Amino acid sequence: MSMPDAMPLPGVGEELKQAKEIEDAEKYSFMATVTKAPKKQIQFADDMQEFTKFPTKTGRRSLSRSISQSSTDSYSSAASYTDSSDDEVSPREKQQTNSKGSSNFCVKNIKQAEFGRREIEIAEQDMSALISLRKRAQGEKPLAGAKIVGCTHITAQTAVLIETLCALGAQCRWSACNIYSTQNEVAAALAEAGVAVFAWKGESEDDFWWCIDRCVSTDGWQPNMILDDGGDLTHWVYKKYPNVFKKIRGIVEESVTGVHRLYQLSKAGKLCVPAMNVNDSVTKQKFDNLYCCRESILDGLKRTTDVMFGGKQVVVCGYGEVGKGCCAALKALGAIVYITEIDPICALQACMDGFRVVKLNEVIRQVDVVITCTGNKNVVTREHLDRMKNSCIVCNMGHSNTEIDVTSLRTPELTWERVRSQVDHVIWPDGKRVVLLAEGRLLNLSCSTVPTFVLSITATTQALALIELYNAPEGRYKQDVYLLPKKMDEYVASLHLPSFDAHLTELTDDQAKYLGLNKNGPFKPNYYR
Repeated sequence: MSMPDAMPLPGVGEELKQAKEIEDAEKYSFMATVTKAPKKQIQFADDMQEFTKFPTKTGRRSLSRSISQSSTDSYSSAASYTDSSDDEVSPREKQQTNSKGSSNFCVKNIKQAEFGRREIEIAEQDMSALISLRKRAQGEKPLAGAKIVGCTHITAQTAVLIETLCALGAQCRWSACNIYSTQNEVAAALAEAGVAVFAWKGESEDDFWWCIDRCVSTDGWQPNMILDDGGDLTHWVYKKYPNVFKKIRGIVEESVTGVHRLYQLSKAGKLCVPAMNVNDSVTKQKFDNLYCCRESILDGLKRTTDVMFGGKQVVVCGYGEVGKGCCAALKALGAIVYITEIDPICALQACMDGFRVVKLNEVIRQVDVVITCTGNKNVVTREHLDRMKNSCIVCNMGHSNTEIDVTSLRTPELTWERVRSQVDHVIWPDGKRVVLLAEGRLLNLSCSTVPTFVLSITATTQALALIELYNAPEGRYKQDVYLLPKKMDEYVASLHLPSFDAHLTELTDDQAKYLGLNKNGPFKPNYYR
């Protein structure tokens, strides 16, 4: 028994017919496009010629830096918002005033203030502990009468610190501790708000010291507190303005390099003011140095080089907290990591963490990346640079630019080629290239950004150190270098715990007696690091 032909459903036949007509039309349209392809290709070639007509002048945004540069063209320290029309004019030669008529500042472009204010507002959202400290102490004005001269990185995060100090009663004058890390729009926002800030991204060495001097030397204003990052400001005041230095009530220093300089002054009997070593406080060492570098090392390297780390051989010079953070990040992405160390304790830690400890000379010919983070000088010498393989990446995660002997590369036989912002190819006569990042200066703040939250921890520590030194009764601190009291370290940590909805366990009276502790802390001895 044969089955009858399937009967079409009502309306389906008409829909199939329409679909067939659409398909035929699309085929015709596609064939027509194909037949016109040669003309389209010629037009594309013209477009490419037009593309290359854009200006590529040094100092202006250049399309020749490759599309990947767009990853750094954001309102960050990696690539500050810039109006290219005034790039060729030094800020020192421009007359600028803010909306209040003040010209007591020197920034790239005061018109960028609105963009900078947005950056600061974004940073405030992830710096709740510092904002909380500002609100708690704002009524008391614990820094009333304080005249703070500062030299730090000028980013959205440090702007929140500066404005917190102002809210607590201080008058502030500020310069940058790094010629590449300033966010121009943030500097403009601070200037617009009335802070005497002297900084812009890409300062020369002469500009750098000029800015510091403008902060210190001004009619009718003399600093009584110093907040430093690297020791350059302290050194400048000590050498050039000894009478001002003697009247300083306290110095707060947050870097390894700066702290080392302070201890040298103290040992020589030349430190005539009390100083607070914030770098060795637990909240700086265990958080900023470790966690900040663990996240920002990869950001800086990726933005500048687009390098893939899996299987790459990397040598990290120094296994302190910064080195530990860098190594953890690199290892997680599959890099083969070597360590160089002078300290047997840090070297043993590296071994226990699964890294091979070597001398730099043993691996310099084979590694793909060299990272310094020692705080020392001439860690990577010209001899090392000469022996590196082609396309080896060299960068620094320490504060000072002395770790890599960059000066030895400025010789007639070597050619420097700027390929991106903060990326130079140094070319040897045989064609070998070494990729040098940020001219040997601090990689993360010169080439990328750093996590806002962890900087909140450091900034809160700095603010409390300034409050402590400024308000301390006479005799509490002598002319020496001190560590932040552990009670303050713990207070800074407690301010940040609500961000994680963390709940501390409280000791019972019996437990506190057993441990010999106060129930409310401090829980660590002063020598704990």
